[in-house]
Amino acid sequence: MSPARSRPAAIGVGIVGLGYMGRTHLAAYRAADGAGLRNRVVALCDSELAKLGGKAFQLGNMEKRGANPFAGLESVAIHREASALFADEEVELVSLCTPTDTHVPLALAALAAGKHVLVEKPVALRARDVSRLADAARKAKRLCMPAMCMRFWPGWSWLMEAIDSRSFGGVKSAVFRRLGSPPAWSRGFYGDSARSGGALFDLHVHDADFVRHCFGAPDSVVSTGSLDHVTTLYRYRSGPGHVVAEGGWDHSSGFPFFMGFTVVFERATAEFALGREEPLTLARDGQARALPLEEGTGYDGEVRHVLAAIAGRARPRATIDEAVGLVRMLEAEKRSLASGRPVALRRMD
Repeated sequence: MSPARSRPAAIGVGIVGLGYMGRTHLAAYRAADGAGLRNRVVALCDSELAKLGGKAFQLGNMEKRGANPFAGLESVAIHREASALFADEEVELVSLCTPTDTHVPLALAALAAGKHVLVEKPVALRARDVSRLADAARKAKRLCMPAMCMRFWPGWSWLMEAIDSRSFGGVKSAVFRRLGSPPAWSRGFYGDSARSGGALFDLHVHDADFVRHCFGAPDSVVSTGSLDHVTTLYRYRSGPGHVVAEGGWDHSSGFPFFMGFTVVFERATAEFALGREEPLTLARDGQARALPLEEGTGYDGEVRHVLAAIAGRARPRATIDEAVGLVRMLEAEKRSLASGRPVALRRMD
């Protein structure tokens, strides 16, 4: 009789920052544990501990009103300072859900304490700062993964597979759109483009990353609009002739958040439109049909993936080195916005 297999130990998780995104990560970790990816949230950190009462939450783009997300966590360690959470020996993985300008110093401290890190987007507003973090992760021999949730989003993950497999031929055109009204939460941060980077870095970053994920780094970018509403054309010498992403959060209050894509393959056209009863459709051979979507969100996917990667069950699908290239590309888009001219990207990634 063979010996029974012992279950892998639960990964200890600490979350820094308990705003909308911190609560989203918390829910994703709890759902992942229920799905068999064993983890245990052992520590939380936020300077405003009153948030734990669940009385004054601001809603994000995807959040629905419901029960207090902190219910059942009465035994979890609560810290006012991130340094105390990093010193907690039970914490193996840290989710950083704080303002952008704190990401790099906090992630460096977490890595120095021997923790793995899942850091929210954008990692930073300057590529050289992300490079420092990539170097530190290599030296620490710890995983530092940027939380690029669209790589894991149902429908968008389907698109990536369709592009890679060439199931419908090559891509002729790819257009991505992400639009909303100004964030109603943390207005002091989001209203200060010197800290948030505006919609270019905080909202459009999702589609910019997905473009790079699908097609690689472009040879040049041409951007128009403003930091709060940008449209960028990505130019490739060898690749699709028409790749465009639009992102803006300057719409009037009450405008429903929208994200979507239209991708024209040689033998089909795929479209995703958030808010439609059947968001993902495929048109081919004279017919259009809805395609089924996986359960959950990209937040669930990224959390399950980082847990699997730490456990040695998956290779990281989003890396901090890729984040260096992404921020370098966004910096080029910002320069194009200012000049009105194309900006070439150096071939460094």
